[in-house]
Amino acid sequence: MATNPLVKQFDISRDELERQVKAALSSAASDDMTEVYNQSVKNFEAESILRGRIVNIVNNDVIVDIGYKSEGVIPLDQFEDPSKVKEGDEVEVLLESVEDDSGMIALSKRKADRIRGWERVIETYKEGDVVRGRVSRKIKGGLLLEIGVPVFLPASQISIRRTGDIVEFIGQELECKIIKIDEARMNIVVSRRKLLEEQRESQKRDLLNDIELGQVRKGVVKNITDFGAFVDLGGIDGLLHITDMSWGRINHPSEVLKIDEEIEVKVLKVDKDKERISLGLKQKQDSPWANIETKFPVGSRVKGKVVNVLTYGAFVQLEDGVEGLVHISEMSWTKRINHPNQVVAPGDDIEVVVLEIKKEKQEISLGMKQVEVNPWTRVEEKYPVGTIVEGKVRNLTNYGAFVEIEDGIDGLLHVADMSWTRKVIHPSEMVKKGDALKAIVLQVDQERKRIALGIKQLDEDPWTTRIPEKYEVGTVVGGEVTKITNFGVFVKLDDDLEGLLHISELANRKVTTPEEVVKVGDEVAVKIIKIDPEQRKIGLSLKDVSQDERENVIEDYRARKALMPQPPPRSQEESNQEAQQDEPGQAPLAHAEPVTAADTSPETTG
Repeated sequence: MATNPLVKQFDISRDELERQVKAALSSAASDDMTEVYNQSVKNFEAESILRGRIVNIVNNDVIVDIGYKSEGVIPLDQFEDPSKVKEGDEVEVLLESVEDDSGMIALSKRKADRIRGWERVIETYKEGDVVRGRVSRKIKGGLLLEIGVPVFLPASQISIRRTGDIVEFIGQELECKIIKIDEARMNIVVSRRKLLEEQRESQKRDLLNDIELGQVRKGVVKNITDFGAFVDLGGIDGLLHITDMSWGRINHPSEVLKIDEEIEVKVLKVDKDKERISLGLKQKQDSPWANIETKFPVGSRVKGKVVNVLTYGAFVQLEDGVEGLVHISEMSWTKRINHPNQVVAPGDDIEVVVLEIKKEKQEISLGMKQVEVNPWTRVEEKYPVGTIVEGKVRNLTNYGAFVEIEDGIDGLLHVADMSWTRKVIHPSEMVKKGDALKAIVLQVDQERKRIALGIKQLDEDPWTTRIPEKYEVGTVVGGEVTKITNFGVFVKLDDDLEGLLHISELANRKVTTPEEVVKVGDEVAVKIIKIDPEQRKIGLSLKDVSQDERENVIEDYRARKALMPQPPPRSQEESNQEAQQDEPGQAPLAHAEPVTAADTSPETTG
């Protein structure tokens, strides 16, 4: 039998050789298994992405085999569409930890998807690129936009204009520009505003090249203020002022427009250097003032609605865009109106007469009183001179009393026409506000709307017969000093009759001042030395009366005085009337000189 060369070479027995071969094979197998094991452990390091197979679904848990000695569990909600998950599907997962306390490995599909998505985004996009995604949710400072991975859209970068609640963007598809990529932190920041600004800048250039006066353009209302609205024309906002929104009256732009409303406007003014555009809405229609004289000719009666009441009058809308003013002076022929709200209120439907039209200024003057007959046109016929009327004292002025003889028709009772014999300084000496009295019409000025009244004319003039007969020259009578002046003293002889006792008639000596001889309230006996019925004056003398005459006359005067009617005491209100101003808008009529017993100018009694 031939000898095996190998055996011969090593000079060992066959058994030994077989033993050594087995040992060598065993050693080699051990080395291969160690290598396989080492490689397996290396593949199952934490935070690595592995491919696995779904082996079971239990309730909301998905069991995944990744070739490790134990399976991993992934929540069902980590899958994009849980309803489509089934056994046998292969999935990529992230190994979070090799074994936990339960002996299972921790896997995450969500994290694996995010890493793969991030890798795809980094490979596809760079800073400055435009991306499109859906807003998934709101976070602190802004929104998350899904573009394969969630990226951050700061609130300040959402829009060019100030945004309200950014929650309204959730679920919307937005186009944004990448402004920052941080690979180390796996973070991307995007801006929708920057993209909009770039688009708007391009639109603005195109708009400024094309826009011209008079064009009608479409725009979107972006902001509303008290004075108007800003309309986005596509690159530039134009101002639509409140006065250019409607030919009619509007109180606030929100009555006509609303935010995000698309409207057509007319270009009224363009400043391309300052990039300012003025717009009009009402200019798309013809102005209602175009044929105003035809629609509302002067003198025509029209109906309208009161839209505003001010201190000087009321504005009346005749039609949409056409308003006229009824001045306070045109509201009534006779009523004394202090404020227009005494006559009209906003919302009232009234009839007016067109008085004047100023088309260039778009102004119409209206009248309310012209709708009715002017009562003053009948005054001269109704109250001719000599007519006795009854009325009530409505007001007192320094020069007389206004007496209302019918609603809105006053007559003036001047102080000079209150008494034939008494010098009336203020009307409150004779009448007071609210008194009912009779008077006679002395004069009617229909053009100036004035009626002059008198009460003394109701009686016969005492200077024609009674006074000259009763107070003959040379007669000694009693009286009371009522007033002292530098030139003499006024003496009351009867109820409303006074005479002048000149300073030269006080004594037979030279008198410097009347107070040297008499004082107000003194009872004196005086002689009648002059009577002038035409001038209605009586001259008196004190120095020519004897002592005996003085005693007898004063005693007789006191008895007569007790029978005289005493005037009622004046109230504080009546006293204050003396300081009142003249009645506004009512000047006194021309009248005769005051009919008094003596004037306040010096007079010689001899």
